[in-house]
Amino acid sequence: MSDYIPSLDEQLCFSLYGASMAINRAYKPLLDALEITYPQYLVLSALWESDGLSVGAIGERLGLDSSNVTPLVKRMEGAGWVSRVRNPADERQVVVSLTQAGQEMQARSACLGQTLFAAAGLSVDKLVQLNKDVQTFRDSVARFVSDQPNS
Repeated sequence: MSDYIPSLDEQLCFSLYGASMAINRAYKPLLDALEITYPQYLVLSALWESDGLSVGAIGERLGLDSSNVTPLVKRMEGAGWVSRVRNPADERQVVVSLTQAGQEMQARSACLGQTLFAAAGLSVDKLVQLNKDVQTFRDSVARFVSDQPNS
């Protein structure tokens, strides 16, 4: 290892953190207008990909513990975006499905992606590649962490 200590701006973790904060700031007024939070948007996005997921499957897809997903889904059910039912084949599982209002939110939330593309000032191809690179990096770090003896 070198004795070189990178500045804050040279640290990838800081750049990713800053990018995440900037995206959240860009999304906030749009999410507020839709009356949803970013975590709720992520749950809806997972269900738009594959409706009728268990709470555990949603947590796995989003990298969250079921204990974090359950209260989120309960609030979303109260808002009328999803329904929750016990899986008859396994009563321990709660299956979450989109309601009509939850399905309609997909078209209403298209503004989020459009805003991000406009704000980035990059071509679609460059943004797609950036996303793939970040996903590869995320997956590598996740594997590294899971391979550690105390993880």
